[in-house]
Amino acid sequence: MTTAVEPRWDSEQTVALVDLLDRVLAGGVVIAGDIRLSIAGIDLVQVSLRALITSLGDPELTVPR
Repeated sequence: MTTAVEPRWDSEQTVALVDLLDRVLAGGVVIAGDIRLSIAGIDLVQVSLRALITSLGDPELTVPR
């Protein structure tokens, strides 16, 4: 028999939006999705979306213009 463990959320472990975006951009994130429009089982339009969001690098390491 297995039991599920409820995740515990402490109010002291809040993460600011800026910190969350910094973590996501440091590692990168891929967003993917598909949209399909069909009528009576016949596909009329299909759109596939793919996006890679990441940072380009450390601004301190870039070459000045």
